[in-house]
Amino acid sequence: MSSTIRATTFVLAVHDLQESTDYYVNVLGFRRHPIDAPGWSFLSRGLWHLRIGECPDAIPPGELGDHSFYAYIDVSDATAMFEEVRKAGAEIIAPLDDKPWGMREFALRTVDGHRLVFGEDIERTE
Repeated sequence: MSSTIRATTFVLAVHDLQESTDYYVNVLGFRRHPIDAPGWSFLSRGLWHLRIGECPDAIPPGELGDHSFYAYIDVSDATAMFEEVRKAGAEIIAPLDDKPWGMREFALRTVDGHRLVFGEDIERTE
């Protein structure tokens, strides 16, 4: 017997819970769930679930170099997502580009220094 993975939830340490929550809601378009857990925010956008916990003494993700990437998010329209987050003030660290591996993608850095890549399978859309 095997089990099916139904969803994924990323759990991240952040230095300032309010600032990070505001970023995910206002810049990346997340919805905050009304769960009462002191020191935590529970967020989601579509099937992307996130729990951020305030850890003011944690190593800042921006100091982790390449290890500050935590997710590759497969989207239906990378161009639309790029424009949405760019207009909302996201720090774009890799511009929207068609890659030789068949993905249209871009990357950004969150207010905490975590890096995310958003991609669309070009062959699926053409």
